Amino acid sequence: MTTRRQLLPFAALSASYFAHVGFFNPYMPLWLKELGFDIFAISLLTTVQASTRLFAPYAWGWVSDRTGERVKLLRFGASVALIASLGLWFNPAQGGHVAGSGAFWWLAAVMLVLFTHTSSMMSMSEAAMAHLVTQGGVLNTRLYGRVRVWGSVGFLLTVFAAGSWFERFGMKDLPGWTTLTLLAVVVSVWAMPDLKEKVPAHEEKLPVMPILRQRPVQWLFASIFFHVLSHVSIYAFFSLYLDSLGYGKSMIGVLWGVAIVVEVIWFFTQGFWMPHLSLTAWLVLCALVMVARMGMTAAGAMVLPLLVLAQALHAITFAAHHSVCVALISHHFPGRLRGRGQALFTVTAYGVPGVLGGLTGGALSARFGLSAVFWACLATSALACVCALQVWRFAHPRVHAAR
Repeated sequence: MTTRRQLLPFAALSASYFAHVGFFNPYMPLWLKELGFDIFAISLLTTVQASTRLFAPYAWGWVSDRTGERVKLLRFGASVALIASLGLWFNPAQGGHVAGSGAFWWLAAVMLVLFTHTSSMMSMSEAAMAHLVTQGGVLNTRLYGRVRVWGSVGFLLTVFAAGSWFERFGMKDLPGWTTLTLLAVVVSVWAMPDLKEKVPAHEEKLPVMPILRQRPVQWLFASIFFHVLSHVSIYAFFSLYLDSLGYGKSMIGVLWGVAIVVEVIWFFTQGFWMPHLSLTAWLVLCALVMVARMGMTAAGAMVLPLLVLAQALHAITFAAHHSVCVALISHHFPGRLRGRGQALFTVTAYGVPGVLGGLTGGALSARFGLSAVFWACLATSALACVCALQVWRFAHPRVHAAR
């Protein structure tokens, strides 16, 4: 039986890692804007994080599956990322620079090294944790939520604190926040017990392709792709969008905070909600709610109560969706396939959509304005609904046949 003491190190890593993400992702675009980069250059630099998710998670997942040394790999990655973050202190940007300048390429290189070593941390951690919270071949969503909630708490604390700090002192301190939060990540991974998962000889070379050829799995990954592609608009452009509409940095932090508060509530209580629907039904519901959220954000951003409501839907569009996906991936990729399965989830959800969304979103916003990004994501969230419905139909063939 899994004990609280076994899960505590995973909670600490989740809290520190998302404390780092909680200020870096929302405020990095504003920092880059203050350095003098235009909107397209900002979109390219924010895409660096997503581009590392095209290759790094699967590479790290493959090594961790083969060796079982997930903790050592986490320690190495966190330490290199901390060292790389020091490069943000020494960038040549003085304002007025554009893509292709020395400042752009320096920051791109720093972020490439940093994100290559952090982009797979949570997939490796969740692969290890899934082993502890899976009972009878089914992920225990209550236990998973009680650990993952600390990531949301970490995010919430820094998104509020950093928003207030940057409002008062300006964006110049973002490198310091980056180094400090990554130091917390390093401390948390070095505090984890150095456990190595045993790799039975007959499981060392389990192939992943037979799983990927299954139609339900293909539709699942398609649904994940379009759903998170819609979410990229929030991650990459939401702060810039609100800034362009005249919202202050503190209010931007508050609106991010609304999303994270409901996320915390969801993760803490999902053990009650999740059993009311099947996992595939939740997948469909999450996609439908995403359509509503994108519509409200695109059309009603100047109406604060409507924007608050859209952010509150984050409980379903992100928190519920993430738990459902982790559970479904664990179901389709059990045992020694777990690390690669979670890595493929990261690549499909946050790699390809992040690159595509960042680049196309930058082009769309440069030509048609930032609101165009959210209108485009309304369409991609509708595609996520179609794919999720196919996943549900494969899971409930009798219901579909009866109709």
